Amino acid sequence: MKININNKQHETQASTISELATQLQLPPKGVAIAIDNQLKPRSTWDDTPLQEGACITIIKAACGG
Repeated sequence: MKININNKQHETQASTISELATQLQLPPKGVAIAIDNQLKPRSTWDDTPLQEGACITIIKAACGG
């Protein structure tokens, strides 16, 4: 399916946020994911399905100043 991640189109076979995070090799901590501007708590990633055309925002925490 085609989804948009941070305003770039991606093709994925992932069916949940958790599967997408694994596919993208996101770190286990310091990451926030929103679908259509709604933040999804990490505890819901396994149960939150992805849909064709979803707009996903991924934010990674960074150290430094």
